[in-house]
Amino acid sequence: MIIEMRTYKLKPGVREKFLAVFRAKSMPAHDEIGMKILGPWPSIEDPDIFFFMRGFPDLESREPMKAKFYEGQLWKQELENVLMPMIEKYDVVLVDDAEGLVRWE
Repeated sequence: MIIEMRTYKLKPGVREKFLAVFRAKSMPAHDEIGMKILGPWPSIEDPDIFFFMRGFPDLESREPMKAKFYEGQLWKQELENVLMPMIEKYDVVLVDDAEGLVRWE
């Protein structure tokens, strides 16, 4: 499995609103496409940061699955305009969980 380890730095004071939309709308849409999500985990040290992991069956499926989400109606017509203005920056580290150490729920 290929995993994106994602860190989001949000604009001050919007983390709870962002995570509410993320949990209610974005996570189910990812699941429908077959992308696994673990998290999100809010930072204890910074009230504007959270982390999550997004998993793909293999490297070849990653781009098509992401395209299905980001080119889809939900993202284009709703989530992009709601979530993107709340993000200050985000970082992604791509790792290979070839040994299957991550346990998806």
